[in-house]
Amino acid sequence: MELILVAAIVLGAGLIAWLGTGALIPLLRQRAVLDRPNERSLHVIPIPRGAGIAVVGAILLACLTLSQLVLTPTISRPVLVGTALLAAVSWIDDVRSLPAAVRLAVQLVAIGLALRAGLPAGPVFQGWLPAALDSIATALLWLWFINLFNFMDGIDGLAGSEAAAIGIGLMLFAAVGTGRDPELVLLGAAVAAAAIGFLVWNWAPAQIFLGDVGSVPLGYLLGFLLLDQAAHGRWMIALILPLYFLADATITLLRRLARGERVWQAHREHFYQCAAQRGHGHAVIGQRVLAANIVLIGCGWAAENGWPILGLVVAVMTVAVLLTWLAAARAPE
Repeated sequence: MELILVAAIVLGAGLIAWLGTGALIPLLRQRAVLDRPNERSLHVIPIPRGAGIAVVGAILLACLTLSQLVLTPTISRPVLVGTALLAAVSWIDDVRSLPAAVRLAVQLVAIGLALRAGLPAGPVFQGWLPAALDSIATALLWLWFINLFNFMDGIDGLAGSEAAAIGIGLMLFAAVGTGRDPELVLLGAAVAAAAIGFLVWNWAPAQIFLGDVGSVPLGYLLGFLLLDQAAHGRWMIALILPLYFLADATITLLRRLARGERVWQAHREHFYQCAAQRGHGHAVIGQRVLAANIVLIGCGWAAENGWPILGLVVAVMTVAVLLTWLAAARAPE
């Protein structure tokens, strides 16, 4: 009976995200909550944004319900509160546009809520840094992941498929092998189910986007799950699963810094954006990234289950090949 109930909760997260996102499309369009073409975007017509209301809401509801069954203490109240806080502020940003300083301040508050509660449970850098520096470095890394996830939400299906891949990767890692963790299985499944429900409407051609109300809290929640794995000594799975997003966003940031550009301004210089501007369709790019993420899931599992060098090397090679294709390939005439 408990297994049936848990399965129903996870499937419910997917259904809520799917049905909720579909219901939001006409409402957001009617209220003109639209992502209009600008200097960062790669779409040509206004598209509703705000699907994160359904996606994040579905995940939070699933986490709260599972926690009532005492099955998921990993996601404690401070993290859920931080996720909800970021969703609320990001929704205001979607509608009215808030200053960057305000957004960053709220993100730091959400991170501080978790760190003050002793989460993640343990030193993320595994004793390489003094306790105080470990906390500071964790906060900065978490802050960067929140924002890079938002930056990478720029074409149809990309952020949703990344969230689904990380959720599935954590779920499989926690279900089979050395990382057995029933709580993480459920959390990964809930995230993946909600992301897949959203992708029904967001895969190219997208009918709706996450908006900051989705990408920011998702980056926060996924960042926590990955950092928590690192704090438990499983840093390879934490590094490998999001490796494409980490590489694309970080390399792009460093290149812009080297050129003296204003890195806080909107741009179209990410690897996936370059590929789209050369004529590759969003679906084609999404399929390549999805294929790479499937390989990364296998690499992460292998790296934590007896093949650390092989898993890490194949993961790096996979991302290098993907970035090279995104940077150089031209769409057929």
